[in-house]
Amino acid sequence: MSSEQITENREQRTLLTANCSLLTEFIAGIVGAPFGLEGFVKVKPLSGEIEHLLRLKSAVLRQDGKERVLAIEESAPNIPVVVMRFAGFNSPEAAKALAGAELIVSREDAAALKPDEFYVEDLKGLAVLAPAAEAAPPSEVLGHINAVIEGGGGDLIEIRLTDGTLKLVPFRKEFFSSLDLENRRLTLNNLWILE
Repeated sequence: MSSEQITENREQRTLLTANCSLLTEFIAGIVGAPFGLEGFVKVKPLSGEIEHLLRLKSAVLRQDGKERVLAIEESAPNIPVVVMRFAGFNSPEAAKALAGAELIVSREDAAALKPDEFYVEDLKGLAVLAPAAEAAPPSEVLGHINAVIEGGGGDLIEIRLTDGTLKLVPFRKEFFSSLDLENRRLTLNNLWILE
């Protein structure tokens, strides 16, 4: 399969997934600088965990809008990163070409979730509902989660309201309740935060 076909198929899967269920693939890490003399690179995990990366036998690398599947010949922990050697990249000079690539894995190969945990990517696209007590019709859809932004005081949820405006709301239990990933919705506790 050519890299163009891989990219086209991945875009189709992502579109289908975004419209009907949870994402099937995640960016699990970012390839950094070469490490050593044998073609290893440092891979920074985005989850902060490395065990799932050490189990990989191959991975999709996305760089400059193009994707390719590469076999992983060897990997080892080098806290806080993982060092990996990809097939065909056997020198620091060759490995340097991978710097900046996103390492993409399937949901099954992503960091394992503990009870009541979720992937941040799963929040994107969720319907944001008004609280039943304040809604004109009960559970009125106010908008959808457009992005999750990491902030110094915690994550912010960017909501695209039904009128197209964007609002930022701290992702805290004081503001949100009833996270329902299966039905793709989240309830906003207080409407005043959108004013």
